[in-house]
Amino acid sequence: MLYQLHELNRSLLNPLIQWAEASSKLFSDPVSPLAYTPFAQPIAAGYELMYRLGKDYEKPHFDISSVSVNGKDVKIIEEVAEEKSFCTLLHFKKDMSAKAYAALKQPTILLVAPLSGHHATLLRDTVRSLLVEHDVYITDWRDARMVPLSEGPFHLHDYIYYIQDFIRQLGPNLHVISVCQPTVPVLAAISLMASARDAHLPKSMTMMGGPIDPRKSPTQVNNLATEKPYSWFENQVIHSVPASYPGFGRKVYPGFLQHAGFIAMNPGRHAQSHWDFYMHLREGDNESAEEHRKFYDEYNAVLDMPAEYYLETIKTVFQEHRLPLGTWEVEGKLVKPQDIKTVALFTIEGERDDISGLGQTHAAQDLCSSIAKSNKQQFTAPQCGHYGIFSGRKWREIICPKITDFIAKHS
Repeated sequence: MLYQLHELNRSLLNPLIQWAEASSKLFSDPVSPLAYTPFAQPIAAGYELMYRLGKDYEKPHFDISSVSVNGKDVKIIEEVAEEKSFCTLLHFKKDMSAKAYAALKQPTILLVAPLSGHHATLLRDTVRSLLVEHDVYITDWRDARMVPLSEGPFHLHDYIYYIQDFIRQLGPNLHVISVCQPTVPVLAAISLMASARDAHLPKSMTMMGGPIDPRKSPTQVNNLATEKPYSWFENQVIHSVPASYPGFGRKVYPGFLQHAGFIAMNPGRHAQSHWDFYMHLREGDNESAEEHRKFYDEYNAVLDMPAEYYLETIKTVFQEHRLPLGTWEVEGKLVKPQDIKTVALFTIEGERDDISGLGQTHAAQDLCSSIAKSNKQQFTAPQCGHYGIFSGRKWREIICPKITDFIAKHS
């Protein structure tokens, strides 16, 4: 019922939001006489803030049109490598001849994006930086409300099987990078492949800011998952998709509830950010205002997660800690990271990460006990928060070069 009420509220507010957008343009567009009236700028700023606080945010585009390779701009073509019910494997293909591309000898990367609220486009900066010296594929997870009920459920083990399928498809010189939530199912996927002596194991796995062992330096996110019983999540945050979407009837953890949770973690910071946006508009600081728009266009765009996948993740990863305790079974097969021997491991954390605390990702180093020390590496980025691990200046100037060197060493 909550989802239906949310949709009804959206419909009722939509005329007001559209009016706010139109009014903002009336008081700011150079061709409008109202733009030259006294107090036009603060009035336009107020209307735009109202519009952005109430509007719907659709899934953004990657918008990576070209990348510099050896000092030359190369066009990037975004193509679908494989289509599954709940995920599209996207390939950022360099537009050049097969001979010219083969001469580059660029390693292939499978970048596993989180299925935890935001779209894969959150890793746009990650993709753009990696493309310079690598052939990049990314998992683009579908919004569960857009997946018809006839496609069946999506469990945590389905996520693992998807990753295994992609690894087998993209080998042999493949390197897997997982960011945040997928570090756990990726480690499980590769562990199960190693236990089965699968010939398609990747050359390396890089794990960034993920809850391998959430018992270490627990954050507010970890505490919420442990303080509430499993039944609370099942009864309070799971709802049915309304009839207005292709996934009508599917049980999901709605994106709008996830977004409310994101905001609740740092309400003061978000309130200040919106106030600063309003002041930038009043003062004519269009550059700062545009930075705000870009960030929140991404941050406010959320997707619904399949209920079974979300609930199993809460129970398996955050409440029962099955991976670090060695008790996780995937359809009868025990997940044993100690069986991994030939895959190099690089773990990366942010010193100020408030999503995955210090030590949670580096825990993979001890779990993967059969990997030689010479094939292991870890790095804690100083003064770096969660998003700074994969986006922004520190990502581009410090972390990405380290990953590039690590992959080159183990290709």
